[in-house]
Amino acid sequence: MIKNPKISKIESIIEKIQTPSYVCEEALLEENLKRLQYVQEASGAKILLALKGFALQDTFYLVRQYLQGCTASGLHEAKLARETFDKEVHTYSPAFKESEIDEIISISNHIVFNSFSQWQKFKSKAQKRVSCGIRINPEVSSAPVALYDPSSTYSRLGVTKKAFKEELLDGIEGLHFHALCEQNVDALEKVLRGFEKNFGKYIPRMRWVNFGGGHHITREDYDIKRLVEVIRDFKKRYNDITVYLEPGEAVGWQSGALVASVLDIVENGMQIAILDTSAEAHMPDTLAMPYRAEIRGAAKAHERQYTYRLGGNTCLAGDIIGDYSFDKPLKIGDKLIFEDMIHYTIVKNTTFNGIKLPDLALLTKDGNYKILKRFGYEEYKRRN
Repeated sequence: MIKNPKISKIESIIEKIQTPSYVCEEALLEENLKRLQYVQEASGAKILLALKGFALQDTFYLVRQYLQGCTASGLHEAKLARETFDKEVHTYSPAFKESEIDEIISISNHIVFNSFSQWQKFKSKAQKRVSCGIRINPEVSSAPVALYDPSSTYSRLGVTKKAFKEELLDGIEGLHFHALCEQNVDALEKVLRGFEKNFGKYIPRMRWVNFGGGHHITREDYDIKRLVEVIRDFKKRYNDITVYLEPGEAVGWQSGALVASVLDIVENGMQIAILDTSAEAHMPDTLAMPYRAEIRGAAKAHERQYTYRLGGNTCLAGDIIGDYSFDKPLKIGDKLIFEDMIHYTIVKNTTFNGIKLPDLALLTKDGNYKILKRFGYEEYKRRN
């Protein structure tokens, strides 16, 4: 089985990096992809790239060598998948718009509907041109954070057992569920039990089942052996049905960082370092979940000799990344490496307060540093 060493080499080119910048490491990304490829070969499942979690298109030359296609959450992601990845395109949306459905159908291979009313509305257009599925709600809460729990009370995502309409299944070829969030295979097994209990009798009528995302397959402690067994057992129970997984975070997991610089250090009851990045604009999960970003060479407050509060360079009072301690005092101009910032950060960036979007860069396997995209005033102007 492929082992992922997660050995970063960003520090070797730190002086070349103009901040703020996301730097993806090609070697680490490929190690993730090799692990995902192993799962595909060993289990018989097909793994898709969920663009909502990782959409760095300048790396798709590499990703499409290993994965089977992309999952999209609407028209724009589907177009990106077709134009830049050009393998299978699976499109799901909580609700499709009449003005967009024809184009979505024309560029998709699979379409998953969130409700039977949407299925009935677009059935005549979709069923002859794409493989159609319905998203179900297994009603098994597994995600550790309520914000990311599709099975929470009153969830709008997927059809519950009570709302399921067996009489409307004609033309439906697949069932889709998504209930995980960066979790191990034990969480999948829990959800799968609920899925089969509530919807198992319909599975023999299907061509495929999509296990959704949230599978943290490339994390070092993930039980890949058990995942392979779970998928194999499921396929065996249902006549070798096609199984899809669509992780986003597992593709980009620990394959790159956000590098930022210290612009100023002020005093107000404690030392406060102001950076050229932003929690609000560049790493929103630090405020939304909350989530603590890890910094290379740093620790929690007061664990090391010098403690600082790190703040973003916007006018939002709460644009605070967190409190960190260091072995040495920070100086203006120092560069900080925020770990694991390639997934679910780039796709959520904003130009709030006119702050510059970070560069997108690649550290290649042979040690070359390449700036993929550099953003400026025009990105802010076009959105206002």
